[in-house]
Amino acid sequence: MAARARWAWNRRRWVTLRKAVQGLSLVIFLLLFLGSRQGGWPASLVNIPMRLDPLLMLAQTIAGGVLLLGAALALVTVVLTLVFGRAWCGWLCPLGTVLDIFSLRHLRGKRPPPSDTLRSGKYVLLVVTLLAALLGNLTLLIFDPITIVFRTLSTSIWPALDHLVFGMERLLIRAPMLRETIISFDILIRPAVFSHEPGFTRYPLFFAALFLTLILLNLYAPRFWCRYLCPLGGLLGLISKVAIIRREVDANCTQCSACALVCPTGAIDPENGYASDPGECTMCMNCVAACARNGTTFPIHLSSASWQHHDPSRRQVLVAAGAAIAGIALMRSDAVAFRTHPFRLRPPGTSEDQFLSQCLRCAECSRACPTTVIQPSLYEAGIEGMWTPVLVPRLGYCDYSCNACGQVCPTQAIPALSLEEKRQQVVGQAVIDRNRCIPWADATACIVCEEMCPTPEKAIRLEQVEVQKEDGETVAIQRPYVVRDLCIGCGICEYKCPLEGVAAIRVYVPSVLSPSLPVT
Repeated sequence: MAARARWAWNRRRWVTLRKAVQGLSLVIFLLLFLGSRQGGWPASLVNIPMRLDPLLMLAQTIAGGVLLLGAALALVTVVLTLVFGRAWCGWLCPLGTVLDIFSLRHLRGKRPPPSDTLRSGKYVLLVVTLLAALLGNLTLLIFDPITIVFRTLSTSIWPALDHLVFGMERLLIRAPMLRETIISFDILIRPAVFSHEPGFTRYPLFFAALFLTLILLNLYAPRFWCRYLCPLGGLLGLISKVAIIRREVDANCTQCSACALVCPTGAIDPENGYASDPGECTMCMNCVAACARNGTTFPIHLSSASWQHHDPSRRQVLVAAGAAIAGIALMRSDAVAFRTHPFRLRPPGTSEDQFLSQCLRCAECSRACPTTVIQPSLYEAGIEGMWTPVLVPRLGYCDYSCNACGQVCPTQAIPALSLEEKRQQVVGQAVIDRNRCIPWADATACIVCEEMCPTPEKAIRLEQVEVQKEDGETVAIQRPYVVRDLCIGCGICEYKCPLEGVAAIRVYVPSVLSPSLPVT
C-alpha cells in the first residue's frame, strides 16, 4: 500500500511541477508587463516574452526584411520545441495558462468536442499570416497569443483595475482615520504600479469581450483556442512533428481511456491504440498522472511523426495563399488606405511606409506611455493598420520629456530616439477652430493652450486685439494662434482645451494641411 501511494505521488508530481511552472511563468509575464511602464525596466528585459515568440519574430523578419538581434531569442523556443514538442503551450504560454485556470469544465459537462477537422484552422491561419507577412502585412499578428494577452492587459484589464483602485481610494480617504494610510498607499503604487492618475482607453469593452470570448470557447472544448485557432500553436505543432521526446504507450497500457479523458487538447486517439499526435500534445503530463499502470512513456525518437488528416495539406496551403493575396489586395483597396486620415497621428519618428510591416500590434507602447495618448487604431489606418498605435490627443498628450514608446518597442517600429531627437520629431500640427475657440468665438479670456505649449519658443502665441462683443462693449482680448514651423503636434493643447467634447484646437496629420492654410 505504501509503495502504491509513493507511486501515485511520483505520477502526479509531474502535473504539480507543470502547474508550478505555469504559475511562475504567468507571474513573470505580469511582472514584465508592470516593468514596461515609463521609467521601468530595460527594454531588453520587458521584451523577452515578445522575442521568445517565434511567430512574431519570424513574421516581422519576413515583412520588415530586417533580422533584429533580439529576434534570436525565439530560437530558444524553437529548440525547446524540437526537444520536448509543444511544451511552450502547456508550460509557458500565458494565454494557455489563463485558459487552464478558467477551463469551465464544470459548465461544459460531457459535451463532445467539435470535429478534429477544425484543427486545420490554426494551420490555415498560420499560413495566411506568414504569406501576408511576405507581402509586408502583419495585421494577423493580432491573433498571436502573446499580443492578445499584452494588448488586453494594456487596453482593458489594467486601466479598469486602475480606476477601481482610484475609486476605492477616493471613497476611503473620506474617513479621517484612514487618510494617512491611503495617501501612503497611493504614493507606493503610483507610478510604480499605476500611472500618476487613471487614464482612459478606447474600446476597453471591445478588447475585454474578445478576451472573454476566448475563455468562453472552453465551453465547447478544453483549450478550444489552442486546438483550433492559435497560429503560434500551429507553428509549434509543425515543429513538434520532429520533436525528439514524444509520448507513447507501451505494453502496460490496458486501454482504460483514462489518459484520453484528461487530455486537454484531445491529442490522444483511442481508435489508434491511444497514441497521441505530437503536433497537438502540449506535454501537460495529465496522461501520466491518470495512468494507473505506468503505460505512458516519453522515449527518444529520431524520426518524424506521421502526418494526420487535420494537418495542413497542399490544397489548404494553396487556398491559404490565395486568401492571403486576395486579403492584402482588398485591404489596400480600402478607401481609408487611399486617403490619409486627418487624425492618424503616429508615435514620434515613425515612417508610415515601414511602420505597418514592423508593428506587432502588441500594445507595449500603449503600456509604456505615461499619459495614455497612444491608443489602438480601429479605423484611422484602415483594416491593414488595425490595432496599430495612434495618438489620440483628447485622451492624453505626447509628453515633451518622455521617449518611452521608442525605447520599449520590441521591433523598432517606433525608433529608439534619444530625448533630444524625439523632441525634434513632428508628429502633427495644431489648428485652431475659430468657431469654437473661446477668445475667438466669445471674446472671453482663455490662454490655456499657450500656457501648456512645451516647445522652448512657444508654437502657440497670443495676439492682443480689441473686439466688440454682442452687447456693444469693446474689450481687449488675447487670441491664440499657431506658429506652424514650431509646432511638433504633441497634442497637449488639444488635451488641455477646457471645452467639452471636441476641442477648439486639434492636431492634424501634417500632410493633410494645405501650405496656404492660415496659422490659426
